[in-house]
Amino acid sequence: MATKIRERRLSTSAPVSDIQGPVGPEGISRPKHKRTATGLGAAEIKSVEASIPEPQRDAWKKHSAQGFTTKEQFEDETVRHVETTLARSLFNCDELAAYSGASLAFRDRLVIEWNRTQQRQTFADQKRVYYLSLEFLMGRALDNAMLNVGLKDVARAGLKDLGFRIEDVISQEHDAALGNGGLGRLAACFLDSMATLDYPAWGYGLRYRYGIFKQEIVDGYQVEVPDYWLDFNPWEFPRHDITVDIQFYGHVSRHEDEDGKNIAVWEGGEIVDAVAYDVPIPGYQTTTTNNLRLWSSKASKGEFDFQKFNSGEYEASVGDQQRAETISAVLYPNDNLERGKELRLKQQYFWCAASLYDIVRRFKKSKKAWSAFPDMVAIQLNDTHPTLAIVELQRILVDLEGLDWAEAWNIVQNTFSYANHTVMPEALEKWSVPVMQNLLPRHLQIIYEVNSQFLHMVEKQFPKDRDMLRRVSIIEESQPKMVQMAYLATIGSHKVNGVAELHSDLIKTTIFKDFVKIYGPDKFTNVTNGITPRRWLHQANPRLSELIASKLGGYEFLTDLTKLNKLEHFLDDKDFKKEWQEIKYANKVRLAQHIVNTTGVRVNPKALFDIQVKRIHEYKRQQLNILGVIHRYLTIKAMSAEERKKLAPRVSIFGGKAAPGYWMAKTVIHLVCSVGEVVNNDKDVGDLLKVIYIEDYNVSKAEIITPASDISEHISTAGTEASGTSNMKFVLNGGLIIGTCDGANIEITREVGESNIFLFGNLAEDVEDLRHAHTYGNFKIDPDLAKVFDAIKGGKFGDANRFSALCNSIIDQGDYYLVSDDFNSYIKTHTLVDEAYKDQDAWLEKCITSVSRMGFFSSDRCIQEYADMIWNVEPLVPEQRNGK
Repeated sequence: MATKIRERRLSTSAPVSDIQGPVGPEGISRPKHKRTATGLGAAEIKSVEASIPEPQRDAWKKHSAQGFTTKEQFEDETVRHVETTLARSLFNCDELAAYSGASLAFRDRLVIEWNRTQQRQTFADQKRVYYLSLEFLMGRALDNAMLNVGLKDVARAGLKDLGFRIEDVISQEHDAALGNGGLGRLAACFLDSMATLDYPAWGYGLRYRYGIFKQEIVDGYQVEVPDYWLDFNPWEFPRHDITVDIQFYGHVSRHEDEDGKNIAVWEGGEIVDAVAYDVPIPGYQTTTTNNLRLWSSKASKGEFDFQKFNSGEYEASVGDQQRAETISAVLYPNDNLERGKELRLKQQYFWCAASLYDIVRRFKKSKKAWSAFPDMVAIQLNDTHPTLAIVELQRILVDLEGLDWAEAWNIVQNTFSYANHTVMPEALEKWSVPVMQNLLPRHLQIIYEVNSQFLHMVEKQFPKDRDMLRRVSIIEESQPKMVQMAYLATIGSHKVNGVAELHSDLIKTTIFKDFVKIYGPDKFTNVTNGITPRRWLHQANPRLSELIASKLGGYEFLTDLTKLNKLEHFLDDKDFKKEWQEIKYANKVRLAQHIVNTTGVRVNPKALFDIQVKRIHEYKRQQLNILGVIHRYLTIKAMSAEERKKLAPRVSIFGGKAAPGYWMAKTVIHLVCSVGEVVNNDKDVGDLLKVIYIEDYNVSKAEIITPASDISEHISTAGTEASGTSNMKFVLNGGLIIGTCDGANIEITREVGESNIFLFGNLAEDVEDLRHAHTYGNFKIDPDLAKVFDAIKGGKFGDANRFSALCNSIIDQGDYYLVSDDFNSYIKTHTLVDEAYKDQDAWLEKCITSVSRMGFFSSDRCIQEYADMIWNVEPLVPEQRNGK
């Protein structure tokens, strides 16, 4: 008996019937049709619309929802939602209810434009961008929506009438827990810029139930607890009609069809449903509202098994649902265990397969030939996490749509582009062949076939270089064998880009050196990262944005950041400089208030605020920073009272999360907290030095921290940070940088000038020689650093054994991240910072000059470069743009 081929359940309903005339009871002339899951194709919309009698169309248009524009209309909408959606009243409407009502009012307004945008893009039937990212670090949505649609002042006045301060209402919102570090924030900035520039674009990600985790600092240690951010989220729309069957495990069988063609069939295993949730993404001063689609996992058989429940297996009755939900429960599950590794791979395939199914289904509605797919679809891979999408599209085209291998692979390569975000070999994703064989048997076959054909091509091109075959193979011949995802992404894409000039040069001379020989240099390009000035200046620092607008004659700089260069004309304007300084002080007071509220430590806003907030990792070198802080503390302790009077007071502020399984990073956090406990309670030191750890760093906290910075630390080992974007945010908000010649620091230096940045440390080209010398040469710890280690080992900051692994990684284990090599230069550069800060007028001019020269670092410029050089996509400008 032949094996029955498993058919995927379609995620769309039946197509529109070709019914002419009225259907149903007399007087009801609207054609009965089933709507497809995400709308109709352009031709279908026209035919359905034409078949609806004009009176009904007029009635619908007459009663179509309209977005509010006035204070009174906003109040109407907010009160209506509070009373009818939330079932609250005047007497029990608290700030959370006010936030909910205001958010729903703005959400309704966004949805109107969201619907129009999707219809406009469907009618235009032009190429769309699909941005695949495992992280989207969106931050709060209400403030962003208010600003982008230009109605924040209307909301402020309306909420005041209703008895609320807008700041209190905005602060009720939970950050969307869809990311952790710069990768996710870059994706969020890109979504904002794609909508603002009117590009037809969708983001695809996962809807994490508990985020990465909520960080609590308990007795100086990081503790991970669930982030219940979805308890109330008015910004998402559940699309329960859009579900995709995602298959795992099983086996592959082969048979010949009637034409003698060999057909592979993936069958058996388990099915998990992917359910779509949509989030509207409004552009700034435009009606374009794009979509972010997030996938949530659930059991395909339903969440409850009645048979098991009735037979007394109560826990097992919900077991399928619990197993399915783990896929989209947490971002980056701990992969120290084998089950964790499999869950991560499962998570990635689940998201890629659901997204590809959606993209392919949307394309098929156009009835175009498959050869047109790359002309209608551009898929951007944000790092290697979505690389399985390449394999999945090949599987769809070959196994499900019946295309020849070569034709399908040509379509795949012309559809995908890949942005690399790391040059560190240990950070490049690899999956073990046995794990993939078990979880995704058909995909592993496709990867082996892709690899075989690629290696045959390489062998013909370089017949005498057999070692190159080993070096470029997707399959690493280790124990166990590993699938190298960065190589697969490079081979399966038509363009590969780095995210800063140094990084793009490094990938071509290190990890992808052989691929440059094989494909030539044109396949590799650079797009230096950027940030959206709407959130990172206008929203985070409204008073500075207003001051700049008053001098530049309006807010046009928010969509053309190069206009900031005119600020240099006001360097001699005393009133302008005075107000700039007052704004910076007010921002520092706000951060100081947050610090005392959350940590109980009082800091002096007049002190120099020295800030390093980012993901905790050894290559980012928070350990160098805290060792430098200890050196400063020991120096202060050794000073006389007279010497201390000459010293500039300083507040060293840290923040960021360590991965749950990254023990060394967690040790760094514990050292920072232990040093803070000692320093902050030392009466000899007083306000001369404070050490603060801000727990649970996220986007909304960054919006408080970034505008308050005097100096920010971007001190990664040269050649390890791909770009970094927090450096751009701090400079745009009028703070200076202390940093290494790494990532985008180099381009920031070129733009703002060497006199307006504090650089230190070894260069990327010297790193390998220094590491070699650590192992084989006469390596000695820097003498000042040795004193710091002596203080730690002497128990100055608590039990020395807690920090022994961290110290030994530098002293005895090769100092891979060159902490000792750069320590002296780092300390001396901080001395220069102290001296420069004493001359407040000169410092202020450095800050203003730096802001004026940040025009290059807008994410709008990035998206224009991607659109022109990589995606080949055109904007679709609406007839009306907000505020235009």
